[in-house]
Amino acid sequence: MEEKQAANPGAALTAGDIEQVAGGDGTCTTTLTVSSNEIGFSTTANSVGDALINTYDGVVDATSHVIETVAKSF
Repeated sequence: MEEKQAANPGAALTAGDIEQVAGGDGTCTTTLTVSSNEIGFSTTANSVGDALINTYDGVVDATSHVIETVAKSF
């Protein structure tokens, strides 16, 4: 099989080139789903980091709610 050489191997890619290779419209989201013992949630964000931050914030909020509920019961 014959190898094809790029027309200009050192040239920067254009946005159109990247879009064609990516096969998308330039937007991408990440969905993170966490579940355990019949409890679960899912979050969608623009990046993996944002999804993890949202997940962490959700766990902190849920934990805080439980602590507050237990504290008020005494």
